[in-house]
Amino acid sequence: MKSTYKIFIPLLFVLAGIVSCGKRFLDRPSLSQVTSDNFYKTTADLRLATAALYGGPIWFDWNYFPYLGIGDILSGNLLQPYNADLVQFTTFSITGDNSQLANTWRGFFKIVAQCNVTINAISAKAPASIPAKDVNAALAEARFIRATAYFHLVQLWGAVPVIEDNTKLIDSPLLRRNMVPDVYKFIASDLTFAAQHLPASDAAGRLTTWSAQGMLSKVYLTWAGLDQHITRDQALLDSAKLYAGNVCNKSGLTLLPSYYNLFRTQYNDNPESLFALQWSPGVGYAYGNALQAQFAPSSDLVTGSGGWGGAIGPTYDLYTLYTQQDSIRRKASFMLTGDFYPELNAAGGGYKATGCNLKKHIVGTAADNNSPTMDGWSSIEHNAILRLADVYLVYAEAILGNNASTTDAEALKFFNKVRTRAGVDPAPLITADTLFRERRIELAYESHFWFDLVRLSYYNPQKAIDAINNQKRQLFTYSNGIATPTPYNVAITPATVNTFTLPLPSTELTANPKLSEPPVAYY
Repeated sequence: MKSTYKIFIPLLFVLAGIVSCGKRFLDRPSLSQVTSDNFYKTTADLRLATAALYGGPIWFDWNYFPYLGIGDILSGNLLQPYNADLVQFTTFSITGDNSQLANTWRGFFKIVAQCNVTINAISAKAPASIPAKDVNAALAEARFIRATAYFHLVQLWGAVPVIEDNTKLIDSPLLRRNMVPDVYKFIASDLTFAAQHLPASDAAGRLTTWSAQGMLSKVYLTWAGLDQHITRDQALLDSAKLYAGNVCNKSGLTLLPSYYNLFRTQYNDNPESLFALQWSPGVGYAYGNALQAQFAPSSDLVTGSGGWGGAIGPTYDLYTLYTQQDSIRRKASFMLTGDFYPELNAAGGGYKATGCNLKKHIVGTAADNNSPTMDGWSSIEHNAILRLADVYLVYAEAILGNNASTTDAEALKFFNKVRTRAGVDPAPLITADTLFRERRIELAYESHFWFDLVRLSYYNPQKAIDAINNQKRQLFTYSNGIATPTPYNVAITPATVNTFTLPLPSTELTANPKLSEPPVAYY
């Protein structure tokens, strides 16, 4: 794992991230005056250090292609027919040499590394003059983000190495993986600390206790199915219900009234956003949010280079899930030929779609966003990793639990808040299938659906396998209100239970053969 672990050695990763953090968080210091000896001395220093964890280069590897490549191409929501690595995601022919696989592994361990540096530096260097609540809040931010990285890693690869101290890798760089239940226990520990020490409210974009409790509810919901058969662990479901219920009933947070506006930059960090990546304009390649550059269907929608997404589109399988009534979420998620978007290329009179393409994360030009320094590689969209609607649906699923259906008032209340916000009639009953479908539509192109499939595979693998094998993984054309599937002449390997665990990157196995050994206990 030389290619991964060389990331862990530098001791001031935090300073590299400072330059990518927006001024909305904190003013930037003169980096020429910052050293490890004079930093971490005030609450403001701690706030600056943790601000570097919210975006920038440590998140780029994941956000650039894998965010949609794994979350939505692998899961069958999106099809990208010309990038060989992403085609492997569509066809389930993924090899250890897949570059996006390696980027994902490296990217999340890069996040872990920077969080570890921040945690250990604060613990070692923060003086007693800083109030304990401020120290713990800073540690809580870093532990939340580390837990989020590990939550992705364990769902993608199962057993992975748990690393808390980067410096130990200098003497022992070759690690074995740790057992999956121990990884979940580690994640839950980090998030429990975060829930206890993050404030109930903070500046826009900053984590709160509701962020941590929302993520913790999702972790427990997923963990509840691990190694189960049809039924899930009730104690873990109860924990998911407890934490999600706290967010739903005690936070005072509400859904943004307009689903469409969730994905417009003037609504960045709205109260529904529990954790979103913070991106700055004009910072260039490998530092900014580059989703739009790769996935926008036209260069008219991007300032500078980009707009290469004309051949990328929604799958026919996803399209068929939207009812005529569900037009708000559909149009906010993907374009159909003839759709008009007045806010895109506004100076040119708006944008009329000429094909079926991605809409979510396509925010338009610098002028459209009143951001003069924005470029093709630096969209100012703060794309959410966790938002309130997700937690509402987690709450409903935790209440449903192992039952075939529920009319529980609490479950219906929050399930239907999501639906009615989108202009869809409330449902009188919830089943596992209606929840699964609702999550897929509500969270399309937000990198959730693959993880929903993994969660299902934990306790009902055959249902997860069937959900994939019955998909229509193909593009389509749209004319006069009729969608016509386009044949996809590439063989798709049928899913099996092994499909839900990705192969380890070849470069990592070569550098660290211990990764191929059976996992060991962490605790």
